[in-house]
Amino acid sequence: MADTVLVTGGAGYVGSHIVVELANAGYSPLIIDNFATSLPSMLPRLRRVTDRTIPCVVGDVRDLAVIKRLFAEHSITAVIHCAGLKSVGEGEQKPVAYYDNNVGGAIALVEAMADANVKRLIFSSSAAVYGQPDRNPVTEDAPLRPASVYGRTKRTVEQMLEDVSSSDAGWSIGLLRYFNPAGAHPSAQIGEAPSGTPNNLVPMLAQVAAASAPEIAVCGDDWDTPDGTGVRDYVHVMDLAVGHVAAMQYLARVPGSTTLNLGSGRGHSVLEVVAAFERACGKPIARRAAPRRPGDVASCYADPSRAQDVLGWRAARDLDAICADAWRWQTNRHR
Repeated sequence: MADTVLVTGGAGYVGSHIVVELANAGYSPLIIDNFATSLPSMLPRLRRVTDRTIPCVVGDVRDLAVIKRLFAEHSITAVIHCAGLKSVGEGEQKPVAYYDNNVGGAIALVEAMADANVKRLIFSSSAAVYGQPDRNPVTEDAPLRPASVYGRTKRTVEQMLEDVSSSDAGWSIGLLRYFNPAGAHPSAQIGEAPSGTPNNLVPMLAQVAAASAPEIAVCGDDWDTPDGTGVRDYVHVMDLAVGHVAAMQYLARVPGSTTLNLGSGRGHSVLEVVAAFERACGKPIARRAAPRRPGDVASCYADPSRAQDVLGWRAARDLDAICADAWRWQTNRHR
């Protein structure tokens, strides 16, 4: 019988791609999602991609009674925790909501897991825990100086999980620090579907290319980078999902807490990403200069070599593949 893996936020952008890869690898994914930042329409799309119905419980990970009932009713063997709020700008405006969702949700989840004696957990963390690094590429041992509320909530949960692991040798915990997930499933059935104005660059570009928005705002053109725009590590969401399956298999064998960067290992500026998206969609994309956003940093990209050493994982898809898949998803998502 296939292992059942609970994916919190499994109808969301990253979570849905992880669900697909879990199903492809022979696991039985189970979703819990409150649809605060995702859409129920993702579920039939997941059925088309995986050729099976993925069970989904509508609920909030902060609701301890709901989470405990899930563990009572299903033979869950492991959890991938993707549920949470993720906008850097919004976090600066709503810090209490971010701590409530991101930290409060993790506390409730770990409490329910401990009660059910389910002690294999992957946590969706973020490169935001590094803040502005002293040097790039960033290793997992770099100083942790998150520059945003969002980054501080992620680091707070990491610290809690490190303490949980230290207190009980029965836990196997993976802290996976994502850099900038982008792109979509090659089937164009699932991808990033932000409600309202996107917070991330690639879906912003997709909306402008599709004439759903007039232009993109380049937030800061005076950073200390080669072209003045922010430099980030864009990792294809499918590569990210494959990394979670590799981490799930690793944690089944190795106890303790393991921290890994999941990134491509390359930094691309905003203007480089704009040019790549123009190649993908075959048209120019209008842009305007805008002020820097609170919590942003000039440059941050990964040294992913530890993930390759530990998991045998490396990103296989480049920026052009990210933009091509994102554009295909944008043009097919309403069909």
